[in-house]
Amino acid sequence: MMHNKIRNILLLGLFIALEVILTRFLSIENTFVRISFEFIPIAVSAILFGPVMAGLGAAVADVLGMLIFPKGAFFPGFTFTAFVSGFLYGVFFYKKKITIKRTFFAVLSVIVICSLVLNTLWLVMLYNKGAYAILTARLVKSAVFLPVQTFMIYFIWKYAGGLINRSLNNEI
Repeated sequence: MMHNKIRNILLLGLFIALEVILTRFLSIENTFVRISFEFIPIAVSAILFGPVMAGLGAAVADVLGMLIFPKGAFFPGFTFTAFVSGFLYGVFFYKKKITIKRTFFAVLSVIVICSLVLNTLWLVMLYNKGAYAILTARLVKSAVFLPVQTFMIYFIWKYAGGLINRSLNNEI
């Protein structure tokens, strides 16, 4: 029992580290739009650990990323958005069959609620720019990435999920 808790903490830590790396080093961004693959460790941790732990992991990754590799001033709104994204993925994925339809609606909900609503609101507050000016570029990015994220999460879990589950169920 204790072994499983330690293993889960270590695995969540690995996903947090992976998210920091994907966000801080392997992303393309400007002031208003970021293109990265940070959604992968968030979604996989949501599948494995549920809404609360995935949300906490995403929030911790946001804070650690800002502390270790700052790219501007810390703003707690983005940490809240990170938590919500992990939480939403967990609601859609935890202890459920991962289908392409379920994955599409999970990604759509995260894009609409987190990227288009919350993060746009935070950017308007931070930069005092009009929401429509910010939202236009974010809508284009979201329209392109909705199918990309959907298929990546679905196929990564389809092909790697069995391996992950088998290794988690084997006791050392």
